[in-house]
Parts: sequence; C-alpha cells; structure tokens
Amino acid sequence: MTAPLLQLSAVTKDYRGLRPLRIEHLEVAAGDQLAIVGLDRPAAEVFINLVTGATLPDKGEISAFGRPTAAIQDSADWLATLDRFGIVSERAVLLDALSVLQNLAVPFSLEIEPPPDRVQSLVRALAGEVGLHAASWDRPVADLDLPARLRVRFARALALEPSVLLLEHPSARLTGGDAASIGRDLRAVSERRGVAAVTLTADPEFAAVIAARVFTLEPGTGRLVERRRGWFRRS
Repeated sequence: MTAPLLQLSAVTKDYRGLRPLRIEHLEVAAGDQLAIVGLDRPAAEVFINLVTGATLPDKGEISAFGRPTAAIQDSADWLATLDRFGIVSERAVLLDALSVLQNLAVPFSLEIEPPPDRVQSLVRALAGEVGLHAASWDRPVADLDLPARLRVRFARALALEPSVLLLEHPSARLTGGDAASIGRDLRAVSERRGVAAVTLTADPEFAAVIAARVFTLEPGTGRLVERRRGWFRRS
C-alpha cells in the first residue's frame, strides 16, 4: 500500500485565534482532490504553514511525503520539501506591472525581460493549460480580472510540477458563476496531471465543484466530517 503524501494525526496549533486549530486526522494520497470547509483565512494560513513544515504543531504529528515535518533539519532541507508543494494564495505576490508570461517565467528563470525562448515555450504551454486566453499573455497582470489573476496564481503553483497543491480560499472574491466555472477548470487540470489538491474554502458549493471529497471541520474537536455527494443540493 502506498504511503499518503500528507498525514496529520491529533494536531493542535495555538495561533491566538478564537480557539486553536485542531485536526484530528487527515490523509492525502496521490491524486486526491479534497476540500476542507470551515477554516477562516488565518486558520488556513496556519494549516498551510504546518503541512509545509514552516511551523510545527504544539501537539500531534504531521508527515509530508513519508517524513515527519519535525525531522526537517535546516533551511535547505525545508526548501527541498517546500518545492514539492504548489501554493495558490493571494499572499503569493504577483508582479502587476509585468505581463502574464513574465509572471509565469519567474519560477523558471531570473531572465524575464524577455524570458529565454525555452522558458517562453514552457510558460505559453502553462498559460494555455490553465485557460488563460492568448490575448492576455502579453498584458500586465494588473489589467486582468479576478478569475484570470487566479488562473495566473494556479499556473505559477503548477510550474515546478508539485506533488501536492494547496489552495487557500481561492474563490473568496469571486462571484458564484465565476467560482463554479474556474473551480471545474482547476480541478480538471489537477486531475489530468495526477497532482493531489487540498482546497481550503468557506464556500461549500465551490468545494463541491473543485473537489471529489469534501470535509467540514468541527473546530472544537478537529474532526473532519465527510459530506456525501449531493448533500449541498439537498441542503
């Protein structure tokens, strides 16, 4: 049996919120498409810091790629682990004055004015894969609407071919129609690549679109309760 990519057991982390972040048990296997409803933005940031090993839990254990995050020895070791994650977050700064292609070139090269031909080929393919229209590729990112900016963040998270994607409230500023459409597109790309994805959201309808399995966090206990398909429609 293949070991999970991520495993959290009896985790507690006090981050000076209303109550500590608690996760009783979570496993993420290769290719899983999961969503967790019930973490606000501060808690979502704490969750991402924990699973990537940026911080350690007060109690419990977190393993990433078969290794406890507590075993990370130094910054070089941590960066090697971090490279296996792709993080989609508004905290990841976009360079608004630069074009879409230049922003997508950043993970590959410091030469972005213009990117080398090899890098341009990579980023054009990436932009097309996530649904960014070719007409937008040479436009400054500042000119893009919110759905297109999210696609840029998603493409950049995919650039180095991560094993796990972590999406931090990706639909927070989108309208319902935009959220549903982009949720379907992002899930399709993740499934086609076979990359696992964990989406943290406050929107249960978006969760049902972007993920195959949806969990709701009980904050007092840390239990993750799985919602059956169709539950959102009945509710």
